[in-house]
Amino acid sequence: MRFKYSTTDPSQDEFDSLPRLPLILRLGDQSVEVVGLVDSASTVNVLPYEVGIRLGASWDDHKAIIRLGGTLGGMNAIPLFVTALVGQFAPVRLAFAWVKRNDVPLILGQTNFFMEFEVCFYRSRLEFEVRPRSG
Repeated sequence: MRFKYSTTDPSQDEFDSLPRLPLILRLGDQSVEVVGLVDSASTVNVLPYEVGIRLGASWDDHKAIIRLGGTLGGMNAIPLFVTALVGQFAPVRLAFAWVKRNDVPLILGQTNFFMEFEVCFYRSRLEFEVRPRSG
């Protein structure tokens, strides 16, 4: 499936466009429609606090064992596993570093979004392609 790069604000132009992917996350009986930033430079998937709460997850400071780096450096996170639906593809299990902050984007990174999906970026066309991993 191909998707268009998009912006988050009407005042932005195509130079501010990024590969943002609409998907549905499920945990138990709860589901949430979200948009994630497809980020090949991110080591892990990152889930904002509010999204985890909307999925019915419970925060426990004693389980906050993941220490994030990069621009999220020093933040603690809890591992949270959810089912993700991308387009008409079969559901996949994604592992997120769930952070107790809402001012971070939902990030789809190397572990494990890029392990479940093949992604091709066509920046000059402002498009990207996502397909399930082969084999």
